[in-house]
Amino acid sequence: MEIVGNVKCYEWGKLGLDSFVAKLAQANSDGLEVKPDCPYAELWMGDHVSGPATLKTDGKGLDEAIRADPAGMIGSSTGQQLPFLLKVLSIRKALSVQVHPDKTEAEKLHRQFPDVYKDPNHKPELAIALTDFQALCGFRPHEDIARSLQETVELQQLLGAEVLAKLEARDPSAVRVGYERLMHSAPEAIEGCIAAMARRMQSADSASELRDLFLRLHADFGCDVGVLSIYFLNYLRLQPGQAIYLAANVPHAYLDGDCVECMACSDNVVRAGLTPKFKDVDTLLRLVRYDCLPGASMLFQSRLLQPERQPHTRTFVPPVPDFAVAEIRLPAASTGGLAYSVTNPANGSILLTVGGGGTLVGQGREIRLSMGTIVFLSSSAGKEFLLRVDEAGEPFLAFQAMRNDFE
Repeated sequence: MEIVGNVKCYEWGKLGLDSFVAKLAQANSDGLEVKPDCPYAELWMGDHVSGPATLKTDGKGLDEAIRADPAGMIGSSTGQQLPFLLKVLSIRKALSVQVHPDKTEAEKLHRQFPDVYKDPNHKPELAIALTDFQALCGFRPHEDIARSLQETVELQQLLGAEVLAKLEARDPSAVRVGYERLMHSAPEAIEGCIAAMARRMQSADSASELRDLFLRLHADFGCDVGVLSIYFLNYLRLQPGQAIYLAANVPHAYLDGDCVECMACSDNVVRAGLTPKFKDVDTLLRLVRYDCLPGASMLFQSRLLQPERQPHTRTFVPPVPDFAVAEIRLPAASTGGLAYSVTNPANGSILLTVGGGGTLVGQGREIRLSMGTIVFLSSSAGKEFLLRVDEAGEPFLAFQAMRNDFE
């Protein structure tokens, strides 16, 4: 069954038709008017209470349809909700520096602060780049952070000489001590440090990735302490098709670009910078992981699970049961078209078409696929489908989110 995604117009989203979310949403929903000055940030595809998709036939919420027939929709006689939420993000302005709690911590936070942490679930995430995509992810190695401090006198003065000495000596506590000192610095000290750095960098002739990123974040967020997190966290630039997996307590911030994102069905975020929203700094510092690994190690690799039967399907299989994502990337079909196998797992799945066109055939029914088509494949819809790619069209690209039953 076709569904209509839920559009979120958060302030950080790309504007108008510069947003891939807006283009997808317009193709997905008949009659959607895209306003040129409106930020189209996220397209949600799932049954999350804060933005359930709707059935294209009658406008009923996907959440309501699943509750009415959980066995037929998601193959469950007990659960009444999808364990995952699929999204597309179009980012113009950085999202907050944040972590997501694990399941045990999420339950505790929800119990103690239900107005802030609105559900008891964890929120591991997978982001797959659709365009060039920038993010901060995980702490950098000790030597990289030490080098940044050596080159940034203002930051040295803010944190103190002993922090640099600990980093240079590779003291295991150095990054934790330095980051805690940064996040607990007085607001006026943070403001003085960032303002001095901005003046120096604006008058400098030499350019670098970090300088450009600092100035961009300073322009958007002023003297927010999160601006200085770029000297502690890996700065990643993903190419289309590359992915990062964000386990519990891994610090991160999406900066720019478009991505497909899948996560456990939760909205729990512990923020500490680059945001006007509530910052729970002490909780973030209590939870955050100080793994201090190179940026390249943050990339998450896909797997070819059925190389003979499905050679064009690679699947991202994270170490959690809540979700997995298959990328189906098919070449443009020659004369006669291309027929390809698509598997629907026992608990159902959501299929989003991002590019190209084709027809999905199963149980005597056909569904036309083109950019923006979102299909909920229910448990009762069957296990095997045939995808016929359009002749002489552009390459076909789709993403299929499902429960992770591969481990």
